[in-house]
Amino acid sequence: MRMTKKGHSCVRFEKDGAVLVIDPGGFSEADAAQGADALLVTHEHPDHFDEGRLRAALDAHPGCQLWTLRSVAEQLAPAYPGRVHTVGDGDTFQAAGFDVEVHGELHAVIHPDLPRITNVGFVVDGAVFHPGDALTVPGRPVDTLLLPLHAPWNKLSEIVDYVREVAPRRAVDIHDGLLGAFGFQVYGRMLGPQGPGIGRAEHVRLAPGESTEL
Repeated sequence: MRMTKKGHSCVRFEKDGAVLVIDPGGFSEADAAQGADALLVTHEHPDHFDEGRLRAALDAHPGCQLWTLRSVAEQLAPAYPGRVHTVGDGDTFQAAGFDVEVHGELHAVIHPDLPRITNVGFVVDGAVFHPGDALTVPGRPVDTLLLPLHAPWNKLSEIVDYVREVAPRRAVDIHDGLLGAFGFQVYGRMLGPQGPGIGRAEHVRLAPGESTEL
């Protein structure tokens, strides 16, 4: 399985000629969802959910289907009957030949004065976990953790402890669209050998358009 970073929290998986895309939101490339056979969306925030991009992908490929939580599904299901599926914590399904598990229920707390929305994470082929905007521990081993690096709702100590608790073989950065060159240097140092330590995990940063084999 090949994974390509598509900007911010969007990743694209390719296997046996099929393509699955998670979170092609407004901070990812304009073509992030194009050509997808399956689409997964973790929650409704615009950096993860871009309705126009999803509609364009669904319109271009009649076989493409979307799996997401209720708040997103309700916005698209009427226009695509039978192709938009509502999922929640504990669900399992197949999407274009990929095995997917759903973990988590709520977005991380941004501020106590702001209401929390729903959020789900996805384990793909039992190997890689995309948690969306939460530090959900999937409760099962994963080889690759997609690590929400920087957000209004997290801080360095939390993501260090998160990697330690999930204990993947490698942690690959996502949710990094708000960072510039200096920020990447700081996070790279703190999550590397000079930092407090993230267990056995290798820390990996992919630039948009870069790929890795899983």
